Amino acid sequence: MHPRGAGFGKTLAVNTCLRGLEPHEDVRKITFRARPTARAVRYELFTALDLAGEPPRHPSEFDRLLKTALAERSRTFLVDEAQWLNGEAFEYFRYLWDEPSTQLAIIFVGGEGCHTVLRREPMLSSRIFIWQHFTRLTPSEVLEAIPLFHQVWADADPDDIAFADSHAAHGNFRAWAQLTAHARTALARTGRPRVDQELLRWAFSRLG
Repeated sequence: MHPRGAGFGKTLAVNTCLRGLEPHEDVRKITFRARPTARAVRYELFTALDLAGEPPRHPSEFDRLLKTALAERSRTFLVDEAQWLNGEAFEYFRYLWDEPSTQLAIIFVGGEGCHTVLRREPMLSSRIFIWQHFTRLTPSEVLEAIPLFHQVWADADPDDIAFADSHAAHGNFRAWAQLTAHARTALARTGRPRVDQELLRWAFSRLG
């Protein structure tokens, strides 16, 4: 379970950990952009599982099909943007997970509000094994992680990395990714061997 803020690298971290821990696991990603009904969840699962034919019209038949498919082998569902889910959708995921024959793990990845929404569903939240809170990188974590993130920063002066974080990225991994792209462009245009504060100021101006 991975709630909290935008751009902190939640989805990237989950995908990286899954590849490291279970490299052969069948992982299916589902993303919701609005508050889905149980019917909408059924259709998303049908698509994510690559099931053949047309989706069943009747809920009971649809449920049987999904439970049969989920009993075939172990799978992990990565449900992104989980803050958009409502009680009906969460209850449906719990219903599938509770079915004795199904073999699935579910990871909910969500931004602000996800933790609150999940806590409102005691039947689901009581079944959650791990809650993981993501926060911004601290200045010391930036100096440790960013040189490993991309070659642009591998030989950069630590003071310049700290300058970039305090003026633009603010510990946000998505901001660091954007800044890296602009820094690469600036290096290519100027022919400089590595980033400096003048080049970084130009990169800052390109950030949205």
